[in-house]
Amino acid sequence: MFIKRNIHPGVSVPLLMIILMIFSQACRNHTAEAERKSVPEQPETYCNPLDIDYTYSVVSTFRGLSYRSGADPAVIRHQGEFYMFVTRSQGYWHSSDLRSWEFIRPARWYFESSNAPGAWSADSTILMLANPSGNMSLITANDPLKGNWQAQPSIIPIEVHDPALFVDDDGKTYLYEGSSNLFPITGVELDPENYFLPKGEPVPLLNLQFALHGWERFGENHISDIGPFIEGAWMTKYNGKYYLQYAAPGTQWNVYADGVYTGDHPLGPFKYAPYNPVSYKPGGFVTGAGHGSTVKDSQGEYWHFATMRISVNYLMERRISMFPAGFEEDGQMYVITAYGDYPHYLPDEHVGSHRDGFAGWMLLSYKKPVTASSVKKDEKMNRYDESGGGWMLPYENIDFDPSHVADENIRTFWVAQTNGANEWLEIDLQHNAEIFAAQINYQDFNSNVFGKPDTLYHQFIIEYSADRTDWKVAADYSKNRRDQPNAYVEFESPVEARYIRFRNIHVPVPNLAISGFRLFGKGSGSPPAPPTRFKVERDKDERTARLTWSPAENAMGYTIYWGISADKLNNSAMVYDTTSYDLRALNTTQHYFFSIEAFNENGISSKVIPLEIK
Repeated sequence: MFIKRNIHPGVSVPLLMIILMIFSQACRNHTAEAERKSVPEQPETYCNPLDIDYTYSVVSTFRGLSYRSGADPAVIRHQGEFYMFVTRSQGYWHSSDLRSWEFIRPARWYFESSNAPGAWSADSTILMLANPSGNMSLITANDPLKGNWQAQPSIIPIEVHDPALFVDDDGKTYLYEGSSNLFPITGVELDPENYFLPKGEPVPLLNLQFALHGWERFGENHISDIGPFIEGAWMTKYNGKYYLQYAAPGTQWNVYADGVYTGDHPLGPFKYAPYNPVSYKPGGFVTGAGHGSTVKDSQGEYWHFATMRISVNYLMERRISMFPAGFEEDGQMYVITAYGDYPHYLPDEHVGSHRDGFAGWMLLSYKKPVTASSVKKDEKMNRYDESGGGWMLPYENIDFDPSHVADENIRTFWVAQTNGANEWLEIDLQHNAEIFAAQINYQDFNSNVFGKPDTLYHQFIIEYSADRTDWKVAADYSKNRRDQPNAYVEFESPVEARYIRFRNIHVPVPNLAISGFRLFGKGSGSPPAPPTRFKVERDKDERTARLTWSPAENAMGYTIYWGISADKLNNSAMVYDTTSYDLRALNTTQHYFFSIEAFNENGISSKVIPLEIK
């Protein structure tokens, strides 16, 4: 806009002054609003768990237990766009680019409470298989954005659990299924010309061998002797090979993971991949990377979507993650989970190698001093426990202290005395730092929501200060109408501050509870040196190895890497505040290479030269 120097003869000088004053005030208001927003319209990064509007369980209504969950994602590309089908979500999500997701309430829907729906794109149609009223039926949609799904006039006449669909290049359609601690994953061809009924009997394809494969062992950190569960099949075809993926050992454990068998035909025979597991995240803020799906984006890069556990309100309280994935030149499949709950670049951001998508923004908030407006006391949490059934897990939260928002544990949390706009959290970073992003993870403490009402949204303001006196707005979500239980906020430009404050405006539940107020950016110091005296001692039980090292000065934590060759250390585990780790995820008769690096809020050290352990 420009202003002419001459004055229009029909406008008086006083009137012109008034117009200029109004114009000036409007400019100031516009500038203030822009300053308050400070959030880019097109962010470059995302952070796990994914920031989507997870559905509240309706199955738990009779128990009076309210909690959100998202699990078992089946993500497919259909006509250049993407659809994500999730357990018991009363609909599904759509994305044009894997960057943002919009929930679709279908016009016609058959599977209100469906577990682990299977889906695939077949030309102009999406095929989906799930469980309506106890019977497996296949439904189709030509316009999934509207959700006019049509049921096929037949029921799959076999018992099906955790189905996965796959349509090969020749048009043949296959069904994979299985969820059991006894029975295998099976596969069968379906007949599209005969209502997708099976062509022959299901073929057993693979089962767990946890006596040989350490990562398949049950329990937290694989310490249980109970028979593990195999489930969550998914098929990916790459360079003429078939990669049959599966999940183990159980969705409630930190070591929930995906492995893979490979073969030359959709129904096998299949061979166990010696580099398993392929998707594994046992440590960090949120753990687990199992029962997933692998999809290729519009640029030809692969992404692996998986299930992460919370399991505080109930065993089935879970979230969804997205990791860079792909295939090595020799065909080895990989899923990169290192720093997997730190910010990563979104698809179509030009960052060099796809597998190096970590943005490099370090965690600034870990164990920093936290103060809060209030703390709820003397109130127990409503958790569901099937007596003797083992459905609930012990968890670490013994109080609702604000320090839990900085302890890097999604299973512990702060609860405010009220859910009102007078509640706040403040973190002292103890020195100035460049802050690029924040993640606010809400927890359902004694909530009262079921299903997916349209009334759910979160509103808050994030402020920053160098001296705790002069506060500025980093992000203003006070008018936000999105439902964001795991709100990830990338600032339009980094802010430099020592103090960061979260101010609540609105939550859609009776209690304001937060499990993580996580801040990412660059500290003002130096990265740590690499750890020294790194040792790996393999146990007589070859599934286990003991890793030890000397502490690196100023290290916050360590990332351990391993693989079956020195240049393919694709598996990783993150640990904080320790100099040892019991790795119980190895395969017998397989030799390995191990390395380690240290990290802190300022950056990451170089890796230690890999050790070969036979």
